[in-house]
Amino acid sequence: METPERIWFLLSRNLSGDATEQDKEELNDLIQQYPELMQQYDMLHQLWSVNAPASEEPVTSDKLNRILLLAEAETAVGETTTPVIRIKKQRRLYWAVAAILVLAASAWLLVTWNNKRQALAANEVVAPKGSKTRTILPDGSTVWLNAGSRIVYANFNGPEREITLEGEAYFDVVSVISPATHQKKPFIVHAGTIDIRVLGTAFNVKSYPEERTIETTLIRGLVKITRKGDTKGEPVFLHPNEKIVLPTSSTDGGNTNEPAIATNQSAIKQIIHIDSTIKESEHIETAWVYNRLEFRGDNFEQLAQKLERWYNIKVYFEDPAARQLVFNGSLQNETVEQAFTALKEAVPFNVRIVNNEVFIKSTK
Repeated sequence: METPERIWFLLSRNLSGDATEQDKEELNDLIQQYPELMQQYDMLHQLWSVNAPASEEPVTSDKLNRILLLAEAETAVGETTTPVIRIKKQRRLYWAVAAILVLAASAWLLVTWNNKRQALAANEVVAPKGSKTRTILPDGSTVWLNAGSRIVYANFNGPEREITLEGEAYFDVVSVISPATHQKKPFIVHAGTIDIRVLGTAFNVKSYPEERTIETTLIRGLVKITRKGDTKGEPVFLHPNEKIVLPTSSTDGGNTNEPAIATNQSAIKQIIHIDSTIKESEHIETAWVYNRLEFRGDNFEQLAQKLERWYNIKVYFEDPAARQLVFNGSLQNETVEQAFTALKEAVPFNVRIVNNEVFIKSTK
């Protein structure tokens, strides 16, 4: 990626007419790669054209005679140098104005370009529907992404390590000491309407936009959960083998009976203790990391959302009764056809599969 200084050099060379063919080719390549430069180049070109001195008209023999006669007359009255001095000052004024305007525009260009570079510096990792992915972050932490999920993060050079999550992810965070403060550098996950702050831990977060709840499960370490923009509510702390399920908003889409993180006491009531005697690989909350889709008491509509992400399919219900069917079980290596055959054996329903579209109808 070219530096802003190099870009400004190429722009100025083109505007002044001093650009070589290689300079022109390099600038054209940059404009094709970053189209926003074309708008800025046009603006600078207009400023340059307006403030540059107009080109002189061709001097004919008649004009030359008139100029010589005027020069002789001015010499006679001692004013020979006056017009010349005035013209030079006027040209200097034009170029001074042009320089100020161009410098102002170039400063704006450099700021814009730096902002663009910072935006490009952000990293994005995506796990499309039907797949999962694992990535190592710059600090050595590991993130597993479930199907239909994404994370976005910049570099971790600042005082905090921040990540924005959409979907579901399992984080295994390493502890990092900041060289500036000699203290542990916090790791913060922004998920939907909550922020999760940790120092070194392993935890799972599920925050899909289409779902009404955000779920956080702590395997080891300690995390602090706060609601974004909530300055009055107390934070919630999760300890190992604890899980909390929170609505995506303070009223959960209008249902005022659902509690939010308004007080620490109301949030504590929502903390669920998970069985610490079983292996981590056997937990329902993290089964997906081990390539298992677990469901307990899900109605068909809830299960369909998981199946759509797991298999990259689209499920359609042909009657309301089918949505209310309830399922318990797990899927691991089954194909789409095998999965729905297994579900039919547990709870009868009619199914029709056309490519990646699945049509569900109750038997009633």
